[in-house]
Amino acid sequence: MKITVYLGASEGNDPALKTAVQELGRWIGQSGNALVYGGSRSGLMGLLADSVLAAGGQVTGVEPRFFVEQELQHNGLTELIVTENMAQRKAKMIELGDAFVAFPGGTGTLEEIAEVMSMASLRQLDAPCILYNLNGYYDSLKALLNEMICKGLSSAQRQAGIHFAADLAQIRALLESDKNH
Repeated sequence: MKITVYLGASEGNDPALKTAVQELGRWIGQSGNALVYGGSRSGLMGLLADSVLAAGGQVTGVEPRFFVEQELQHNGLTELIVTENMAQRKAKMIELGDAFVAFPGGTGTLEEIAEVMSMASLRQLDAPCILYNLNGYYDSLKALLNEMICKGLSSAQRQAGIHFAADLAQIRALLESDKNH
C-alpha cells in the first residue's frame, strides 16, 4: 500500500512530533508499505523520509520545481517526481496514494488533507483519510466537522471516510480494516 502522508517542513516545538513521525516512518518501512510525501529534506518531512528509508522502505517524494530550485528536495529518495507547481504536486500525491494520513502540520498540510476529505465525502476517492490526532492536535477540526453535521451542511454519511486516530496503533487498525474490505 502506498501511504500518502501530509506534514510540515518544520519540526515544530513539541518533541512528541519528532518521536511520533519517526515511529510512523519506521512502521511504514518495516511493514512493506511505501511512503508518498512532499519530497523535502527539512523538518518533519525529512525525518519521516529518513525513518522509512532506514527501515528498508520505499519513498516517493513529489516536489514542485520552485522548491527544487531552492535545493530543498531530499536527494536520497527511491524516486523524486518534480511537478510544475503546488496544484500538480497535490494531484500527483492523491493519484499515487492508496491511503492518506495528515500528520500535525501547518496551513499547507491542512489544505492538502482538506482536498482529500472533500474528495472522500464526494465519493471521488475510495481510500481512508486519516487525521493523526496526536495529543488532540486535530480536536478543533473534529469539532468543526461535527458542527457541519449539526447545522445540516454535511452528514455523517458524507464524512464516513474521514477518520481521526490518536496514535500509530489506531492508524494501523484503520489501514488494516480498509485493506480487508
